[in-house]
Amino acid sequence: MREEMLEKRKKIILDIINDKNYIPMKAKELAILLQVSKEERADLDYVLQQLVASGQVMVSKRGKYKKPENNHFTGVFHGTTKEYGFVTVDGLEEDIFIRGNHTKGALDKDIVEVLIFSAQTGRRKEGEILKILQHGVDEVVGVYQKNKNYGFVIPDNLKLGSDIFIPQEDSKGAVSGHKVVVKIVSYGDKDRSPEGKVIEIIGHINDPGIDIMSVIKSYDLPVEFPDKVMNQVERIENKITEEEIKGRLDLRSWQTVTIDGEDAKDLDDAVTLTKSGNRYQLGVHIADVTHYVRENSPLDKEALKRGTSVYLVDRVIPMLPHKLSNGICSLNAGEDRLALSCIMEIDEKGTVIGHQIAETVINVDRRMSYTSVKKILEDQDEMEIKEYQTLVPMFELMKELAAVLREKRKKRGSIDFDFPETKIILDENGKPLEIKPYERNTATNIIEDFMLITNETIAEDYYWQELPFLYRTHDTPDPEKIERLEIFINNFGYGIKNSKEGIHPKELQKLLARIEDSPEEALISRLTLRSMKQARYTVTNTGHFGLSAQYYCHFTSPIRRYPDLQIHRIIKENLKSGLSERRVEHYSKILPEVALKASATERRADEAERETEKIKKVEYMEKHIGEHFEGVISGMNANGLFIELVNTIEGMIPIWALYDDYYYYNEEKYEMVGEEKHKIYKLGQKLMVYVDSVNKTQRTITFLLAEEKKMEEDENGEGNNQASSEQ
Repeated sequence: MREEMLEKRKKIILDIINDKNYIPMKAKELAILLQVSKEERADLDYVLQQLVASGQVMVSKRGKYKKPENNHFTGVFHGTTKEYGFVTVDGLEEDIFIRGNHTKGALDKDIVEVLIFSAQTGRRKEGEILKILQHGVDEVVGVYQKNKNYGFVIPDNLKLGSDIFIPQEDSKGAVSGHKVVVKIVSYGDKDRSPEGKVIEIIGHINDPGIDIMSVIKSYDLPVEFPDKVMNQVERIENKITEEEIKGRLDLRSWQTVTIDGEDAKDLDDAVTLTKSGNRYQLGVHIADVTHYVRENSPLDKEALKRGTSVYLVDRVIPMLPHKLSNGICSLNAGEDRLALSCIMEIDEKGTVIGHQIAETVINVDRRMSYTSVKKILEDQDEMEIKEYQTLVPMFELMKELAAVLREKRKKRGSIDFDFPETKIILDENGKPLEIKPYERNTATNIIEDFMLITNETIAEDYYWQELPFLYRTHDTPDPEKIERLEIFINNFGYGIKNSKEGIHPKELQKLLARIEDSPEEALISRLTLRSMKQARYTVTNTGHFGLSAQYYCHFTSPIRRYPDLQIHRIIKENLKSGLSERRVEHYSKILPEVALKASATERRADEAERETEKIKKVEYMEKHIGEHFEGVISGMNANGLFIELVNTIEGMIPIWALYDDYYYYNEEKYEMVGEEKHKIYKLGQKLMVYVDSVNKTQRTITFLLAEEKKMEEDENGEGNNQASSEQ
């Protein structure tokens, strides 16, 4: 009730402020106008703060509330490792560049009021921060350094741009090298560092596991589940009962498999496939998680708070406790399990010509791995075929249907970015033993194709039912970014067809096909990806640009993603009794907030996962200082050449280290050019490099040209001793 009252008050205030006859007022004057009592004044202040934070209202230096001016915006400040930063504003196509002398002391993730003072056509908007409205960070993780009478903390997040001063009495006994969590008590300003106090000592920087735990603390990832949640989980039975099966479609006799990675434990999708004539019947069965996670229960609230499972290099931080995710909700072979199934009839062209969504009970025949299915379908491994001979015909059929579905997506323009993911193998102490690309194969493609068609089918069904729903959307790229991409690829002899209505995904798909196996493939692929918007969760269906799909949602992973769990709840309620007007209103009210939270927690998880990968890559290369590797020039800028190794590790050769000439960066042609010898370094060029150094704090790797090391060795009389090399 209170939330509804606040929303009504927010609308009333907006109507007043946007009225053409409105004269800017202070909060006290608005309180008198609205006849707000002293007891309700706190609510009014809260509403005004929300309106300012959202950019719908601005406050003058004298504290008067008014409509935002055309060049005044509210947004989020993003710091960099340099002095400058950027502000992102909802509704603006591009970030606003903020020079170091215009940040007003803002820190990374602060909500700020920004004035745009330069917006030349074709150039990035530039502005200055007028006011910090709300600090985005109140706790910081970093390394403590002790001085005689005080200490300071160097943040892990280098984008914060400032060390944090710690009075000796607030150090909690930390010593130099301790990783600590600091509570900020004063944010300082452009001339004065922030001040804080140590509230937790994580451990020493060299202790095993402290590096990853620091990332967990930095991103405020919840590890332990609250007692209320665990108490609820303990009451859940480990076996399903006959009562729970009643009324469900019984599919236990269907030949059913799960196909996952060898180390996967939360198996939330199973598949069945048959063919009659030229029609395929594909069944995708998803764990019925909402049967156990009831709305507004402690489990549900905690799942919404977490938003997603987080897959770090040495551990998984699950969205749901293991008793559910690895137990009763995991579709383990030989066990009866409750599922929500989408059974599709698909023709020979890959079109879904009919489907059924049902609450089901299933029993998986075999738990398959991607490796085993690949051995059967790609390698024709006799031993593997013999072991799974009763399933082989279904796997062959899966390969056939997956190819049909993939071809259909390709024809409509679906974009496939084939960047190799990184697989990092650690020892028992968390030290990296091996780093290599995680390659896709026939088996991974089968599951990907089947999940995509299921998600599209579910989204289209519920779109046409006009019920409240959560969609996975990916908007059309900003025209300015596509124009810049177009100019850039022209340097390499490529082009794309662009129009006033915007670019079609098929054009980008064609571009990626043309650059395949070219030296510039990696760079252009990455720049194309950066030209596109970020996919997110929304309550309106605006389509998925990257997949070239009109309808898309996330339905297939309710164990590890909250949006999937949320739409399962809607689907099941609709299947049983239909959504009443009251329930439609309920979901319409809560889903916008769910979409925002899910999008935010997804970004947090992605960033944390990337950070832990960086840590382990740098740690791995520290053991290989001085060793030679073959790499490829994957990018360049005025500071030097980016080199990517076969194992996906990337580092930089600084421009000063190109020893045989004075080099400059030709931005137009994307080349590094020697002034005297006119030697040119180009994208995709292979180079032998050696590891010169690593910086564990900044998580960077410095390479030098192998020829330079050989010259130094010759000068020192070391002959032609070769360092070991590793792919």
